[in-house]
Amino acid sequence: MTESRRKFRREGEAQRQGDLIAAALDLIAEGGPQAATVRAIADRAGVTPGLIRHYFHRKEDLIAAAYSAFAEQMTADHRTMLEGAGPDPLARLSRYVDRALRPPLTDPRQVALWAGFLHLVQSDPEMRAVHRTAYSAFREELRLLIEAAFAAEGRTADAARLRVEATACNALIDGLWLEGLVLSEEFTEAELARLGVAKIGALLDLPLERYLEE
Repeated sequence: MTESRRKFRREGEAQRQGDLIAAALDLIAEGGPQAATVRAIADRAGVTPGLIRHYFHRKEDLIAAAYSAFAEQMTADHRTMLEGAGPDPLARLSRYVDRALRPPLTDPRQVALWAGFLHLVQSDPEMRAVHRTAYSAFREELRLLIEAAFAAEGRTADAARLRVEATACNALIDGLWLEGLVLSEEFTEAELARLGVAKIGALLDLPLERYLEE
């Protein structure tokens, strides 16, 4: 087999797997994990159920791959938050919190997927491992931002303190994110973001509100 044919096959297989993962995500967002049956996934992707088993030994493997893809996309969305924030560590932390509470991360589809996957995390070790990896990535980004902001203010903190602060800030963001999506009529987009920046600034004793954008 020539190199070009091998490359074409790899790309074709990756596309097929991507289509199956996208179909699973759509079904979970619409009806929860119970809606993502092998038959429903196959129908949505326009393939036979047998093709699913060709790429994934079990349906659970496909669902875990879908959760991993979902988490990776959220991580990528988080990283794009800092584009245009400039070098000021406080401005970067403020922008990170602000953007975490605005679209696309506050798309209602996100909370539907998160809620569906969270149910599985409690009972499936593979899903739990995916969740742990994603959570650790979010918390580490926050930890680095907090450490830099503290340094800019002439403050130092050891690893244990930074871990606690990042955990608390992540929990505050998650809580506002979830409440803002479930009760979207209660908050304007700007209100939720400003609330997050103000409360994390107070939690860390950092003047983050001065960097808020209108």
